[in-house]
Amino acid sequence: MKQASSLAAIWHGRIDAAEGEGDGGLRWHQIVQALSTSTPPNSLALLGFQSDAGVLRNGGRIGAADGPSAIRDVLRNLPAHGLRTLVDAGDVVCVDDDLEAAQNELAEQVSALLIGGHFPIVLGGGHEMAYGSFCGLEKFLAGQIAPRIGIVNLDAHFDLRLSERGNSGTPFRQIAENCAKRSWPFNYCCLGVSRFSNTQSLFDRADALGATWRLDEDMGVTQLDQSLMTLSKFLAGVDIVYLTICLDVLPAATAPGVSAPAAYGVSLEVVEALVDLVTASGKLRLTDIAEMNPRFDIDQRTARVAARLVSRIAEAMSR
Repeated sequence: MKQASSLAAIWHGRIDAAEGEGDGGLRWHQIVQALSTSTPPNSLALLGFQSDAGVLRNGGRIGAADGPSAIRDVLRNLPAHGLRTLVDAGDVVCVDDDLEAAQNELAEQVSALLIGGHFPIVLGGGHEMAYGSFCGLEKFLAGQIAPRIGIVNLDAHFDLRLSERGNSGTPFRQIAENCAKRSWPFNYCCLGVSRFSNTQSLFDRADALGATWRLDEDMGVTQLDQSLMTLSKFLAGVDIVYLTICLDVLPAATAPGVSAPAAYGVSLEVVEALVDLVTASGKLRLTDIAEMNPRFDIDQRTARVAARLVSRIAEAMSR
């Protein structure tokens, strides 16, 4: 189900009239427009995914359905540093347990944005959104022969679990199966993996699928060069990149508002350096931010981190 809210109800906030009439004092809420047929191509497009179904099926802490609104609430007052046309495409809403329908709708919306020449930034929502996001990119690229898509997942979890029903722990296994059906290569890079949050079977499955991965304990600030080298090598082998950031890759003190807070995690300094490398590659076509759970947030810490990452990516993609 696609839902659009009044822009005025969401995008309002501080106006720095004393800064003059130019663009220098503008904030996000002053430049966001509604997506329409007249929206110019090459626009940045926000799309929310309101879903708890995947987390609930996975036995996690629900509340991520309110993630998109929590992120927008912080974004609205951020300064709009040189952003190109910015539109809000509304939200895809998962009704009750109808996750598959919501993922299909998300895929349709992502594909439509890509066809329109836009850069989608999907706000979540549980990490089950990744399957819908990728299916949208898959639909957009369906006419190509074995496109070299690289999935960069910043996450404490591989999310390669086996399950009869899709959930927040299965999206990249489902994506791998889709790629196999299409005879597409499955290029998966998961950075920030916690040895204490993934069973040995998941490590074995990641290796069997040829995934590139790096443990959180090997991703400190002093090890940044090695982490960047791992990511750089991965990016060199693909042509199109889908970046997905699960906020539980960050330490719990930085991002408490997630389903599964990280006891160790990867610092924001390192995460931002990795994001910068991806955006600088010129290959990024789609990104999403997952597991924003305001029910467990403290002083909007997690929402502020999520909004900072969204803004950082948006600014990079506007250059």
